[in-house]
Amino acid sequence: MTPEFIPFDQGDAILNWIDLTKALAAGHNRPKAQIEDVFLYRDRDTLLNRSAWIDGMGVAVKAATIFPGNTSKGKPMIGGAVNLFSDEDGALEAVLDFALVTKWKTAGDSLLAATRLARPDSETILVVGAGTVGRSLVQAYSAAFPKARFLIWNRSPEGAKVFADATGATVVPDLETAVRSADIVTSATMTSTPILNGEWFQPGQHIDLIGAYRPDMREADDAAILRSRVFVDNRQTVVDHIGELKDPIASGIVGPDHVIADYYDISSMVRQNDAEITLFKNGGGAHLDLMTSRYILDAWRAR
Repeated sequence: MTPEFIPFDQGDAILNWIDLTKALAAGHNRPKAQIEDVFLYRDRDTLLNRSAWIDGMGVAVKAATIFPGNTSKGKPMIGGAVNLFSDEDGALEAVLDFALVTKWKTAGDSLLAATRLARPDSETILVVGAGTVGRSLVQAYSAAFPKARFLIWNRSPEGAKVFADATGATVVPDLETAVRSADIVTSATMTSTPILNGEWFQPGQHIDLIGAYRPDMREADDAAILRSRVFVDNRQTVVDHIGELKDPIASGIVGPDHVIADYYDISSMVRQNDAEITLFKNGGGAHLDLMTSRYILDAWRAR
């Protein structure tokens, strides 16, 4: 069988955010994924291979090149593709556009948590960070919260205005005021120093943290972790690897058991009442790339 090639525009047009959350939930009912990341370096350039194997679902290898010097040449900094292999015989089934899988995996990961942890009547959603991920979050959250109005805060007011023009969000100049007014706060920044103060959080809020992906990165401070019921997508890829939780655990602010559940215990990922503050750390991982790629291929074949 000839492998399918799924480009961004054609793939993006046939996908559905709610269907993806269902596929991600179902994927976590399968045997736990084997996951491995491999990095190769040449000066500032990087090759990243993220691999996952889920028994019954198959194998995905997401390969990305990061060439920072491309920016000055007018070329994309990141290139890549996802190879999806059959679980039955190991045959290559599909090559998927890297950006397509990343977009839907990242926002879909957060959306699944929000459908379980945010109040269903949430209407004000603050997006922190006006990058590409932020735009995907507006699309994703709109699918589950169709009455929502979106606010955007960004370090650069110019970036916030461009984001608002593209998405219909309202620019807010003061982060503290915006956080206090929101039902859901979803943050996708590249900061290493926390910008979200837990003292700003209000009863009933849901906080969605996406940006930090290294041990030296955090978007929220210790108070945010202490005041919230905390959930992650995968303990294995988050707790010991991302500063958001690695730091407060290492310093004794909280213990590892402060994380209530991950998607492999999804029945425990529930809001208990309308007053509690829930916090979800989106850490990503190759297993989510595999689940998303399988969902995309199934939708592609059924189109």
